[in-house]
Amino acid sequence: MKHLTTMALVLNLGVVSVYAQQHPVKMTFSGTMGGSTVTLQPDTANDELDVAGNGTLGPFTFREVHADPTSPQPSSICSPGPYFPTAAGAGVLRFEDGSLLTLTVTEGAYCLDLVHRVGHFTVKYQITGGTGRLKGASGALTLTATTTPVLFTASGKPAILTSTGELEGTVSGVAEDQGSQDGQQ
Repeated sequence: MKHLTTMALVLNLGVVSVYAQQHPVKMTFSGTMGGSTVTLQPDTANDELDVAGNGTLGPFTFREVHADPTSPQPSSICSPGPYFPTAAGAGVLRFEDGSLLTLTVTEGAYCLDLVHRVGHFTVKYQITGGTGRLKGASGALTLTATTTPVLFTASGKPAILTSTGELEGTVSGVAEDQGSQDGQQ
């Protein structure tokens, strides 16, 4: 009996240590970005990112809403283009098996290159939880994307943009055999 109890404890601790390990994650995506009707903060422009892709945790879709100031801010980071720091936001990654990963924006910025008519979007996220195989997940991801306008409003502002890029970082709370490329449990 003592032997069985010891074995159960060792196996349990082994599973817990595998579950708690940080896993490097890299996912590529493409999709669209455009204005959102959601108002996160006063005096901000709110955008919605809607993309799909594949990577370390399997095929996924990602919907994110974030707020930027309505006017560019001074910055040496985006010189000479306009700079818009990300004020707030959150998103949800949905994987093919139905598992979800929830994210909150910790910082970010949108830099415009007016000469080449592209934008460079970088956002850091804190993982706030998950469901299914990602229940209890934690960690951090960084999104880097390039956007290109497709449609403009009557006032000349981009209404729909293409968005291509990647998400990279570390995720804890995924068992070793659950972080496969195909997204299966």
